[in-house]
Amino acid sequence: MRIDDLLRAATVTLGRAGLAAPEPAIVVAAALGRGRGDLELDRLLGRTVCDDDANRVREVVRRRARREPLQHILGVAPFDQVEVAVGPGAFVPRPETEVLVAAAADRLVDAEAGLVADVGSGTGAIAISLGLRLPRMRVVALEASAHAWPWLRRNVAANASAKVAARFGDWLPQLRAAATGEPLRGIVSNPPYVPLREVPRDPEVRMFDPEPALYSGGDGLDEIRRIIVFAAEALEPGGLVALEHTEEQGAEIRNLARAAGLDSPETIVDLAGRERHTLATRGG
Repeated sequence: MRIDDLLRAATVTLGRAGLAAPEPAIVVAAALGRGRGDLELDRLLGRTVCDDDANRVREVVRRRARREPLQHILGVAPFDQVEVAVGPGAFVPRPETEVLVAAAADRLVDAEAGLVADVGSGTGAIAISLGLRLPRMRVVALEASAHAWPWLRRNVAANASAKVAARFGDWLPQLRAAATGEPLRGIVSNPPYVPLREVPRDPEVRMFDPEPALYSGGDGLDEIRRIIVFAAEALEPGGLVALEHTEEQGAEIRNLARAAGLDSPETIVDLAGRERHTLATRGG
């Protein structure tokens, strides 16, 4: 079957599901294991694919039309320098969170050796990326969901060079234990931050992301409050806390950081120019 015909069929099917360009090209390229540039060249040259490949494309398109995340269909998600296994029960890592990781790593790269924690690690994408970016640090990935835990263990094992330790259970006692006798240099987290009254508009989020990774109290800030209070208590002087949140929460999180005694709270923008990440330090 010609690739051009596959793309046309995918465009019709996905369009009916509310998924416009460039989604059909992304889906077809991913199903064939091709880059979008290579796929476009194949299309222009009138190239074809075998029946097995055509059937695979149709199956991926069918599932994507149900708004199943493409990462779940493929079983992997790229993130920063790595590719992590992902599926039901674990939050799919997003490209915007790469900005949080890069900002935190830039501020921690010259710090003395110590511990960095990823709170609510999910697939382990943040922890593994920090481990690769900060080879002098020991990174601990903390996860309380029994559904996400297998994905975290699998990805940590597959990226052993990052030197990440995975721990299961409520992050607060786990992190207290992990930081005993070792300076806590940083806490980085993409925690739940959606207010309970707000249902996400995107079906991929609403239907497939696990609720514990999304919702956190009436204003969405319950877990962030816990992290900030602990950071103000436990971080070493000069230590960093870096948090992802909605674009409306930055000002309130900066106020929470100041009220807890943290210094220099700053909100930075994501890849789309939205204020999605707040960082603060502990004075000393």
